[in-house]
Amino acid sequence: MNFQSKIVMIFGEVRTNGRIHPATFELTAKGRELGEALSDNSRVSVILTCGKLEDDAHLPINYGADEVILVEHPSLSFPNPEVAVKVLVTLIRERNPEILLSPATPQGRCVFPAVAAKCRTGLTADCTGLEIEKETGLLLQTRPAIGGNVIATIKTPNHRPQMATVRPKTFPVPEPRPRKGEIVRPSLPQECFQSLADTLDFVPFQDRQASVRDAEVVIAGGKGLRRSEGFSLLRELADLLGGSVGATRPTVEAKWIPYAHQVGLSGQAVSPKVYLAAGISGAVQHLAGMQTSRKIVSVNKDPEAPIHRIADIALCGDLYEILPQLIQRIREERGTLDVEI
Repeated sequence: MNFQSKIVMIFGEVRTNGRIHPATFELTAKGRELGEALSDNSRVSVILTCGKLEDDAHLPINYGADEVILVEHPSLSFPNPEVAVKVLVTLIRERNPEILLSPATPQGRCVFPAVAAKCRTGLTADCTGLEIEKETGLLLQTRPAIGGNVIATIKTPNHRPQMATVRPKTFPVPEPRPRKGEIVRPSLPQECFQSLADTLDFVPFQDRQASVRDAEVVIAGGKGLRRSEGFSLLRELADLLGGSVGATRPTVEAKWIPYAHQVGLSGQAVSPKVYLAAGISGAVQHLAGMQTSRKIVSVNKDPEAPIHRIADIALCGDLYEILPQLIQRIREERGTLDVEI
């Protein structure tokens, strides 16, 4: 492959309802940032594969794409990893991208390992950070490792493209702004769309985790709750604020709360307006799932807890004293004013 290419390519995702997954815009904006650090003449390309996309194909351009490569075919009306892999590999060999990124959605996690194997290159999954190394121009791919106890920075110095998947809501999404770009509909070999399997029916998955992932307010608890009943207090506060309850991995493993509430590298990535962390120390793998929250409030009696260092508001004290007072204050004032943390 041609290592001189300075294309940053994003494998976007179109949902079965015909709408572009928001994580596509998040990675497009990050791709723009990486491209500008990589080269003055870099180009950001977003690949969209689907059955038919009516009016939204231009949207990635407003988030930083120079071009949208739109691949429409009946075989892509529903998720089809086999076809998606063939399409991606064909486009990679034609365009020689320097970097290839995908959201770490079920589709990205299914397609990217096969693409990396066919291109004989490396892949870093579930990254929490991406940047260009100034000295070498290589992509620094950061992710927690060894159960979240260390941070690993991974490079792909000798093979292209440099590939990584990123959990949705890892990076902030800027406001879209009108930009010039082009929509390209490539002519691909018919073999790309041939599949060994036929889709007879498709039943969308009912995402039980969406309430946590998409909530504007998340009240999360850790082992500092000391007992499973502590989540009742968090639910009470979450209900008052119109939010959802989150949890750390240890509380889920202790069966205090179902996995659907888990936030972190091994759970959901969230980016609410307010994230209140009660009894959470701040393990790296948990921070990876909530670090882009607009406002973080920590409640922990340990003044040295890492969570306090990233919090906008740090409350050092017993959560069983602080949260009931907060709940009472909200109830007292709810009728006269909006309470904003």
